[in-house]
Amino acid sequence: MQTEQIIKKATECLEMEASAIKALIPRLNEDFIRAVQLIRACKGKIVVTGVGKSGHIGSKIAATLASTGTPAFFLNPLDAYHGDLGMLGAEDLVLAISYSGATEELLRFLPLIRAKHIPIIAMSSNAESLLAKNADVHLNIAVEREADPLNLVPTSSTTVTLALGDALACALIEAAHFQPSDFAMLHPGGDLGRKLLAKVEDVMVKENLPFLKQEMPLSEAIEIVTNGKLGVGIVLDKEQLVGIVTDGDIRRAMLRLGQDFFTTPVSDIMAHHPKTISRAAKIVEAGETMNHYSIHSLIVLDEDNKVCGVIDSFSCLPGTRFYH
Repeated sequence: MQTEQIIKKATECLEMEASAIKALIPRLNEDFIRAVQLIRACKGKIVVTGVGKSGHIGSKIAATLASTGTPAFFLNPLDAYHGDLGMLGAEDLVLAISYSGATEELLRFLPLIRAKHIPIIAMSSNAESLLAKNADVHLNIAVEREADPLNLVPTSSTTVTLALGDALACALIEAAHFQPSDFAMLHPGGDLGRKLLAKVEDVMVKENLPFLKQEMPLSEAIEIVTNGKLGVGIVLDKEQLVGIVTDGDIRRAMLRLGQDFFTTPVSDIMAHHPKTISRAAKIVEAGETMNHYSIHSLIVLDEDNKVCGVIDSFSCLPGTRFYH
């Protein structure tokens, strides 16, 4: 198989799956709204169930719901017949997934669910299927064809199912006013969770800070700012913060002042009232502040409003290391 054919087939697959996802948008109707409302009203857990590829997708949907504030877990119908039915509570809700709507193992599970008077949200391609007819709400996941060349392998259908599950999760996040701090509480062991829970003082640079004086000539200031490697110089007057000088300020001053640059005092180019943040603030707050003002650094103050560090935008990104 030639290179061009490989890329062509892969492109066709992605385009077909993207088209299948877009086709879901007109189906975001009263049934979808009702599904969100049922999940929101559920006082127990969301029990996602399915067999085969639908089961794999269902497991991911359950994990996404659980990680975004909606208690959920996956239950294989086969396991329900062998003791796991006890995991279903009277206040739970079942999200049942079967593309055909006629998966035998899942249909045998339905009477057991109904016997407990548990609401069912069905995801299938057939509104007339037994699964759909026995559900309180039916969400249509039909696709025109699968993305594989033989139109046999679950590709577009599983992609659409997963995407609709994500749409449910996103709608629930909005409805519940789920915040980054809530996400962090559910992910304390992950890097993103640590970033969201950690405080500014955990990541700020606090050693060898580039302190400047207002009367200092720029010939001295440029050396301090360069050695500080933070892209800023912190201007103090009697230990109180009075201004900030950035790399950009220095470059512009060099172009504007020419030979006079070296004898010009810091006070002539510094910005007054620099943006600051408390060392007790969360990192996410620092990131939001920098994004809002389109700046790359914040001066960190302690409880006495004394400068104790600098935090930059890089420190607020997931995957970066904490300073110690």
